[in-house]
Amino acid sequence: MSEHVYTQSHNIPVDYKPERVISLVPSMTESMFDLQLGDKLVGRTEQCVRPEGQVEQLPTVGGTKNPDIQQILALKPDLVIVNQEDNREEDIIALQGLGLAVWITFPKEVPDVFNLMWDVMYLFDETTMAPRARLIEQTYDWVLGITKANEHNPVTVFVPIWYDELMTFNSSTYMHDLLRVCGGTNVFAEHDERYPIVTLDEVIEKQPDVILLPDEPFRFQDEHLSLFKELDVPAAHNNRIHLVSGADLTWHGTRIAFAFNNFPSLLEYMEQS
Repeated sequence: MSEHVYTQSHNIPVDYKPERVISLVPSMTESMFDLQLGDKLVGRTEQCVRPEGQVEQLPTVGGTKNPDIQQILALKPDLVIVNQEDNREEDIIALQGLGLAVWITFPKEVPDVFNLMWDVMYLFDETTMAPRARLIEQTYDWVLGITKANEHNPVTVFVPIWYDELMTFNSSTYMHDLLRVCGGTNVFAEHDERYPIVTLDEVIEKQPDVILLPDEPFRFQDEHLSLFKELDVPAAHNNRIHLVSGADLTWHGTRIAFAFNNFPSLLEYMEQS
């Protein structure tokens, strides 16, 4: 079994069960619904688009980077959920300055996501979906076991998150740790910058075995797939360049179940031609 252990977060700003919640984090909005807590939400951002068919009933309060503070205040929330990376510091400070309880989330590694899910269930005293959370943790154990068994055959992976200026991420990010768990070795893990801008020549120099092209935050499409297939790298030679869901890669919370289902098969070791 894995060694991750649940420890309650010190970032939860309330000691009561919230009844009116605004989520400014798309992954947390989805997770609230998945954990049977959608009825506690009274507002969301324009980027909070999942789960489809349910989230549309909620009013929007602007975007993750430009929330309407006055509209949030008018909805009288007793808790606002934000993310240290998704949301701007000045907006978080403004909300706190108005006396609102603000829960600042910031999972950096895969086990942090499990702690976050348990935090949500315990705070709202709603554990109906605890079996699902345990199943996701068991899947993590299984995936990690396979990864460790194959660690003598590392699969190097490159994942751009922007294209106009080719941007990726280093080892200090959640995306890096998720790929590590699923069997991938991030080729830019050791870069000094958290989100470095790189060149195609640098990508070629790294010789990645796999390239994953997500559909967010930048929407990589077939035209980009064709461009990367022209690179002189193992990923192109062995047809291991894939368009993938950006939400599976970057969204914390219950969405991690999709990542465990989709990424290990794309990152498994294969003999190169």
